[in-house]
Amino acid sequence: MVNNVVREILAHHKNGNLISILKEVQDNRIDLSKDVMMDIAKSVGVSFSDVYEIASFYSFLSTEPIGKNVIRICKSIPCFMKSCDVVIKAIEKELGIKPGEITADKKFSFHLTNCIGACDIAPAMMINKKRYGNLTPGKIAQILDEYK
Repeated sequence: MVNNVVREILAHHKNGNLISILKEVQDNRIDLSKDVMMDIAKSVGVSFSDVYEIASFYSFLSTEPIGKNVIRICKSIPCFMKSCDVVIKAIEKELGIKPGEITADKKFSFHLTNCIGACDIAPAMMINKKRYGNLTPGKIAQILDEYK
C-alpha cells in the first residue's frame, strides 16, 4: 500500500526521475524503507534493485532511518586539512552519538559525507539544507541549540 504522501509525490513526478522522487520522499520525513522503495519501483515501472541502487549510492539519500535534523559533516580534503576531526568529536560529545547513528529521541542523525560545496568555509557541515562553515568545537553547541 503506497503511503498517501508518497502517492502525491509520485503523481507530480510523471517523468519518473528516481533521484527527485526519493529525495522528496525523504524530505517529507518518510524513511526509504524496503516497502517504500518497492512501492516507488512498482509505481515508476522499474525494478526494486534500480531504486535501491540510487537510494544507497547517493550520500544525501539514506536507506536507514534518519533523524528530524540530519547533520552532514564534510570529510573531504579541505575540511580534513582544517581539522574537521575536532568538529566531529565535538558533535559526538554534544549529541552522544557517532557518525552513522541517530539520537534516541530521533531528533538528530549524524553522517560523514564527501564534499558539500563549501570548501571556501572549511571545515563545514550541513544540518538539513543549511550550511555552516569555519567551524570550531566552540560553535557546535550554539549551532545545535538552534535545532533542539
